[in-house]
Order: sequence, then structure tokens, then C-alpha cells
Amino acid sequence: MNPLEKPDAAARAVLRTRAQQLARVPASQPTDATVDVLEFGLASERYALLASKVHDVQPLRELTPLPCTPPFLRGLVNIRGRLVPVIDLKKFFELPERGITDLHRVLLLRNAEVEIGLLADTIEGVFALGTHDIQPPPATLAGIAAEYITGVTAERLVVLDADAILGDPRLVIEEEVIS
Repeated sequence: MNPLEKPDAAARAVLRTRAQQLARVPASQPTDATVDVLEFGLASERYALLASKVHDVQPLRELTPLPCTPPFLRGLVNIRGRLVPVIDLKKFFELPERGITDLHRVLLLRNAEVEIGLLADTIEGVFALGTHDIQPPPATLAGIAAEYITGVTAERLVVLDADAILGDPRLVIEEEVIS
């Protein structure tokens, strides 16, 4: 067929079909959704929180103990003029404790009602984690920690639920000390 000649009906139908195929939006390939997590160490275990839930990471400085509080509440720290309670997840989850050093970090979490700091032994960093890599917690997992776990990876990274931790009723202490 000469390019200057008008195509016949059969050729137009073939061209129309090709044009429609080329104009079609390709089917989206299934993408692997990822979330950014901040990995940290507690005792000899690896934990993570969604990075979007961690507002800041600060070195542990000048921890002021609070009397008459549960053992998991290690005290208060002053961060930019705000007094923030610091929760020791090792005591909160009943993990082995090694003591506190200058190398510890405070992970700041907050929601509309409360701001707390979580004590971390080490900070490993922030990285993208595929949502398909996070498996539900094992059914054999029992105890208080189970309700705070979003999932576990094959590499034994435990992903914690920041909202469940922030919403724990044990964080509200309404006792008065009579002297």
C-alpha cells in the first residue's frame, strides 16, 4: 500500500484496532507496598515502629525519677522545655534489663492526648520494609506484649503498634501521695 493512498475499510479496521491497543492504559503491575520503620534494640531483641509515629529521637539526658509510679515509668526528661515521661519498654514488656547508660535514646511518640518517650538501648536506623514481609504475631505469643505487636518479620524484627502503646490505660497515673 502506498502511504499516499487512502486505506481501504479492512486496513482502517486494523489501524483502528492497533490505535485502541496502543491507547489502552497498561494494567498496573502489583507493587509491593512499603512502610518506613525505625529499628531499635531492646535487650538482645530487635524492634521497630512506623517512622511516621516517631516524632523525634533524643539522647537520654538528665532523667528525673518519679516516686510512687509503676516500675516501667523511669522518670521525666526535659526536651525543649517540655517534660516528657519516659517509659522503659523492657520493664513494660518484662524483658531482661541491663541498666541505663549514656548511650540510650528516647523515641518520642505522641497523639492528640499524650506524649511519651520510649527508652531504646540502640537505634539501628530507618529503612523501608515491605508490608508483605510483616506477618501477624504468632498465636503462641501470649502475655501483655501481644496486644502491642503489629507483626513480626522472618528476620525476627518485631514491629510494635505505637497507637496501642500510647493508648494503654496503665500510662495514666491518677494517684495522690499523702504526706
